[in-house]
Amino acid sequence: MFHIEKGDITKYDVDAIVNAANPSLLGGGGVDGAIHEAAGPELLEACRSIGGCPTGEARITMGYDLDALYVIHTVGPIYKDGKQGEKELLEKAYASSINLAKTHDVKTLAFPLISGGVYGYPLDECLDIAIESLDKEEHYFEEVYLVLFSDELLERALEEAKKLGVKQ
Repeated sequence: MFHIEKGDITKYDVDAIVNAANPSLLGGGGVDGAIHEAAGPELLEACRSIGGCPTGEARITMGYDLDALYVIHTVGPIYKDGKQGEKELLEKAYASSINLAKTHDVKTLAFPLISGGVYGYPLDECLDIAIESLDKEEHYFEEVYLVLFSDELLERALEEAKKLGVKQ
């Protein structure tokens, strides 16, 4: 089942959470910083050993101090003008994360809104890509969550889901 919820992704007891990471994978602000803080110092060491991640791709580590077994780190695009391949890169970030989850037999999975914060992606388009990407794969997983951090964002996401014909 696919769910859109307000919550703290670091508290989800799922097989894997997705981290909206930067290309270095060494932590940052927003959800990335929160996940690194909650997972503990071992996550940073694991990410150092990976050596980074290009935009649109994904890498996986253990979840360490999180309730999630794994953290799937993906790098979404920084939005410039919508003419630099941003949509394709954002779709690829979701697809790469989903494919990595499948190869690790993940059955429950929680995503943040990739590129929807400091990376400046227009929220309605960003939500459309997230909802469409997760809804079309929800049959593979027992539970898939799009976890949002504010009531306002949740309301917008539920409106977008309704427009797209996605049941909630």
